[in-house]
Amino acid sequence: MANQEFQPSFTDTTDIDNAKRGFIDALEPCIIRSSGGRVVWNNDEYDFLTGECPPTANPKLWRQGQLLSIQGLFKLTEGVYQVRGLDLSNMTIVEGKEGVLVIDPLTAVETAFAALALYRKHRGDRKVTGVIYSHSHVDHFGGAQGILPMAKNHSIPIIAPEGFMEEATSENLYLGNAMRRRAVYMYGTRLPKAPDGQIGCGLGMCVPTGVNSLVPPNTTIHRTGEEQVVDGVRIIFQLVPESEAPSEMNFYFPDHRALYIAECAVHSLHNIITLRGAQVRDAKAWSQYLDESLTLFAKESEVMLAGHAWPTWGSAEIAKFIADQRDLYAYLHDQTVRLMNHGMTGIEIAEHLSLPPSLQKSWFAQGFYGSVSHNVKGIYQRYMGWFDGNPAHLWEHPPKQSAQRYVQCMGGIDKVVQKAESFVTDGDLRFAATLLDHAVTSDPSHTGAKKALASVFTKLGQASENGTWRNFYLTGAEYLLAEGSANPRQSLSGGLRLEQSVEQWLTLLSIRLDGLRAAEECFSIEFHLADEQQRWRVNINNGALTYRKVVSKDDFGGRASQTLSLTKPELFRALTGDACADSSQEGLDLVQKLLSLMETSEKPTQMQL
Repeated sequence: MANQEFQPSFTDTTDIDNAKRGFIDALEPCIIRSSGGRVVWNNDEYDFLTGECPPTANPKLWRQGQLLSIQGLFKLTEGVYQVRGLDLSNMTIVEGKEGVLVIDPLTAVETAFAALALYRKHRGDRKVTGVIYSHSHVDHFGGAQGILPMAKNHSIPIIAPEGFMEEATSENLYLGNAMRRRAVYMYGTRLPKAPDGQIGCGLGMCVPTGVNSLVPPNTTIHRTGEEQVVDGVRIIFQLVPESEAPSEMNFYFPDHRALYIAECAVHSLHNIITLRGAQVRDAKAWSQYLDESLTLFAKESEVMLAGHAWPTWGSAEIAKFIADQRDLYAYLHDQTVRLMNHGMTGIEIAEHLSLPPSLQKSWFAQGFYGSVSHNVKGIYQRYMGWFDGNPAHLWEHPPKQSAQRYVQCMGGIDKVVQKAESFVTDGDLRFAATLLDHAVTSDPSHTGAKKALASVFTKLGQASENGTWRNFYLTGAEYLLAEGSANPRQSLSGGLRLEQSVEQWLTLLSIRLDGLRAAEECFSIEFHLADEQQRWRVNINNGALTYRKVVSKDDFGGRASQTLSLTKPELFRALTGDACADSSQEGLDLVQKLLSLMETSEKPTQMQL
């Protein structure tokens, strides 16, 4: 773990100066509402961060919250502006000959609209003449309809990296419910904004609760070095797939000497594996892309900006920042793999590995969003999977059954709680949490165990340097103490959206099918979509939903039980149950049967042995 001897200096004001540089105006009050009046963003809730760091927060994380909560419109260089603090992410605006090019239009329609309005207040009512999505995460495209008129087809360039639509619409596709539940913990969505509560997430303050949208791109970047001119603005692109996102790109504005680094280099150690859940990112490739950015753009750049946090100015400073971030991800990858080859497990490596002193002393390498601990475990997972090679871990009992046995071995739940308190007294909060988790998992109704574990979680969270760890711990404590309130780990939400592809709809239905309940059914439906010029075959057999695009009339599989001719919007209504509820819509009896086989609660069907 990090050596306390090597820490960044609180007397270094570079980040503070850069976070305020170019300030033009703030949104006053910084409260953004939906069309119905509901608050979707309130940055003023973080005004308490202007005070001294209290004992309930890590001083470094408190400083990071102070910097990230600075909001308003900023001028970065001639013709380039940024709006920060109105969303989890930043909106960047580059002025062209006729209007403006908007980069990464935030998470929500409401916050994007407010950000562009703040710019126009000072720079005139300039029309949007182009949009760039740097990557496939929703906080960089979800607000698009807040800056673009409602239209199916747009005449302006909407630019994205190769693979963007597939990744943007499939992000969380298979595990959307599980990831959304974890996101409630990771971002501290339900925590109070307070010195003892949520103080940001290390990369931004919080996620807005407004409407998400997706305006599909009409221009795709296929290779590094590709150039585009949008409204007179020259842009050179660098593709960086499988770095911070599966589909991502950096880009350079040569006439402005401005480099947009997306999320490949931000003012925090980023996630190799995010706590909300995702595929493990390729730390080695990430490092190599940064080295490429260094050679392609750093020497000529005078300002470097990103989708989160504040810019960096000066070619020498930019080159050092990129090089150090390159080394950060290379070090984590290579040293983790080196120790893996010595036979160490991910947990052991995470406990053993620390960054070199030069990186430990750098503010941008602090674990505010990612951490050395969980990133190392992610790298191990990428190469070695869940199994650590110990036969005793090959077929363990599930958590509840294991917990009941541990508690029995230790003499009962009251003894476990008592023993855990002694570890708290000795300062070993980590093992106290392990013991108390066994107690609560064994008997979730035991008030003493829940209160004790909530207290330990609170202590761990408030001491944490990492914003997402803090939010996880404090949210866990809140739900342990909240009698009768719904735990976000038990919530269920929908998934089908009109902008998704037919294949994605069928994928979502396949993972919602209650296999045991469907095991006795055997039927098939063929959908003819005239507007898409597609035919899809859906089969229910052996408790599985399988599907394929039909490419010819001689396609193997025999005659379908039912054939339906629909448009894509009509199919959407049918698969979401709307059309089935409409008595005027005929021929949907097997669709109704299909929907009746979908899981309607979190409680799975039990196999009878």
